[in-house]
Amino acid sequence: MKRLISIGEALIDFVPHQIGCELKNVKDFKGVVGGAPANVGGAYIKLGGPAAMITQLGEDAFGDRIVDEFMGHGIDVSHVLRTDAANTCLAFVSLKEDGNREFSFYRKPSADMLMSADVVKKEWFEDAYALHFCSLCLGDFPMKEAHRKAISFALECGDMISFDPNIRLPLWKDYDELRRAIREFIPYAHVLKISDEELEFITGCTRVEDAKDALFQGNVQLVIYTKGADGAEAYTKTASAEAPSRTVKAIDTTGAGDAFIGSFLYQLSRDGVTIDTLKDLTKEQMEKYLLFSNRYCEYSVQGNGAIASYAAKEQFEEFLKEK
Repeated sequence: MKRLISIGEALIDFVPHQIGCELKNVKDFKGVVGGAPANVGGAYIKLGGPAAMITQLGEDAFGDRIVDEFMGHGIDVSHVLRTDAANTCLAFVSLKEDGNREFSFYRKPSADMLMSADVVKKEWFEDAYALHFCSLCLGDFPMKEAHRKAISFALECGDMISFDPNIRLPLWKDYDELRRAIREFIPYAHVLKISDEELEFITGCTRVEDAKDALFQGNVQLVIYTKGADGAEAYTKTASAEAPSRTVKAIDTTGAGDAFIGSFLYQLSRDGVTIDTLKDLTKEQMEKYLLFSNRYCEYSVQGNGAIASYAAKEQFEEFLKEK
């Protein structure tokens, strides 16, 4: 299999030992490595595909830990840069009884935000399967231009582009700026994943059926619409599919959406789906992919953290047999 490259933030999520209280009342935390783009690569590699991360970390202990953990998972860190201009990004999280979260980010700025476009090299994207990114690093700072350059090189190399906005409103003072950035970058993507919580913010529509014109922009060939416990849907311009989720006791939903898109991209790569054939996916194929990724999320939310909670291929196969 060809490798998945992710670009964006890598950080330490400080998750609480207590569940069901507000962030201000959490007494102690456990630090786990995260960051949405990194999590997607983590799911892809745990299922058996090679993955690499493009980011910038501080010259600090938290950056050291992220590099060590990436290497432990087998994620290629040769494109992970370090700087003494800012610290590694940190996020403090509280968990509600249902596993949903409240965030507080230490990122004013963080090292990832300062990564410049001139360090991005075309050879990084040669012989890659796909480039995946999110919206956290699309603000008015250098990392946005690094994304733009990475996408340009990836397209030149024939790589698939995957975009999951993964909206984090507390990081944006101007919500219109966030909306404009997402809409600006959607047309670069071949695969677009959005959640039911993000649809109206991005498109102004409350139903995905009414939002298709806003979503199928530019290169977009496949739209994946996730609905948490209500399952997921997938659309090409000519076909659609849906698959249910099963109810499980969620301990921590951190990284669940990343597990979904990471496992979905893994399946596309495993089956040799290309940019040219993406648009021809059948209802039956999309149903199979959605069901697989739903099950992968079910496994994830029953553990703490993101990459640490993802199943390796053999673990997941056993999980499917049990279910």
